[in-house]
Amino acid sequence: MKQNELGIYVHIPFCVRKCYYCDFVSFAGKENLQEQYIDVLKKEMIANKEKGNDKVVTTIYIGGGTPSYVDSKLIVSIVNTIKQNYQISNEVEMTIEVNPGTITREKLEDYKKAGMNRLSIGLQSAADKLLKEIGRIHTYEEFLNTYDLAREVGFSNINVDLMLALPNQTVDVLQESLKKVIDLKPEHISIYSLILEEGTVLEKLVSRGERTLLCEETERDMYWKTKELLEQNGYVHYEISNFAKTGKESKHNLNCWNQKEYLGFGASAHSYYDKKRYSNTENLERYIERQQKIVHEVQIVEDEQKEYMMLGLRKIQGVSISEFKKKFVQNPIYVFRKELDKLVKEDLIEIDIDNIKLTNKGIDLANLVWEEFV
Repeated sequence: MKQNELGIYVHIPFCVRKCYYCDFVSFAGKENLQEQYIDVLKKEMIANKEKGNDKVVTTIYIGGGTPSYVDSKLIVSIVNTIKQNYQISNEVEMTIEVNPGTITREKLEDYKKAGMNRLSIGLQSAADKLLKEIGRIHTYEEFLNTYDLAREVGFSNINVDLMLALPNQTVDVLQESLKKVIDLKPEHISIYSLILEEGTVLEKLVSRGERTLLCEETERDMYWKTKELLEQNGYVHYEISNFAKTGKESKHNLNCWNQKEYLGFGASAHSYYDKKRYSNTENLERYIERQQKIVHEVQIVEDEQKEYMMLGLRKIQGVSISEFKKKFVQNPIYVFRKELDKLVKEDLIEIDIDNIKLTNKGIDLANLVWEEFV
C-alpha cells in the first residue's frame, strides 16, 4: 500500500522575553511549566499516533516561542517520542528554531545526535541598535557565535531570519545586514516585512509616537532591492518571503503551501488532516490541565479549492493548473473565472499554459489577491 506524506509541527511556547513585535503564542516567565508542558505534549503525540497509520513523516518542525530556550534533553525526548510512534522517512527534514543568546554547543550537539538536520536562526537584523529597539535579547556577535557553532557541530542546512520595514531601519542598513548574512553562505534566508500586531509592545510604542513605521513606498523599495541582491548571490526566490539555494527550499513550508497533511502538537498548534483543520487551545495552563484528554477544536475546511489557491499563490511559481486538475478534477481557470478575470485586469496575476501566479504588482499587493479566495 502506498503511504502518504505527513508533516509534524511541535510548538514550544517558552521565551526568555517577548519580542516587541511578536504576536505568536509564547510566554516569558513560565519556565517552571516546561517539563509539565512537554510531558503533556508527548502524551498528545501518542494519543494521535493512529493518524500516522499508512503515512510516512517527511518533515518535523519544532517552532515557538524559543525552542532553544528549554533544556535540550527535553527536545531530544520529543524527537524520540515521534520516532517511537510514527514512521519516519529516511530523508526526513527535521528543523528546529533557535535564537542567539539561548544556544550552547551542548544543545546543538544534542539536536544533531537526535537527528535534527536543519536549523532556523532568528537574527532579524545585523544592527545591534535595531535589535535592541525591537526587544531582541541578543547582539549580532552572539548570532555569529551561534552560526559558527552550528557549522562546527555539523549543521549543513541553516536558515537565517531577517526582517524589513522595522522602525528606524533604512535601505542601507537592511542591505548591510543582507550582505553580512550572504557572506556566511547560509542555505536559506527568510525575510519578513514587519506587521504591526494589535496588543504588542511595538503597537503601543507606535500609538504613543515613540516609534514611527516606514511608509509603504520605502517598504516596497526594500523588498525589491532585497530580492535583487539575494538572486544575484544565487538564492532562488521560491515564496514571497523565502529564498534558498537550489534544492534547499523548506520542505515543511512547501508542504503547507501545497496543502499536504500535517499534525500540530502543543498549545495553539494547528493541524490539517482528513480535509479538516484542528487547533489546540492557546491557553498554556489549560493545555497542561487537559493531560491525556486533548480535545482539538475542529474547523471544517468549507472550500478546499479556495484555500489551495490562496496558499499556492504564496509560491513564486504559483498554482500549477495540472496539479489543481489532478487534485480536484476541475480546471481552476474555469472554477475561479470571475476572481481570476478581475485579478488579471488589475495586473495582479498572470496566467500561462502551466501556472497561475502573481505579477510583480501582485507580490506588492498580495493581500488583495488572497482576499479573493477567502
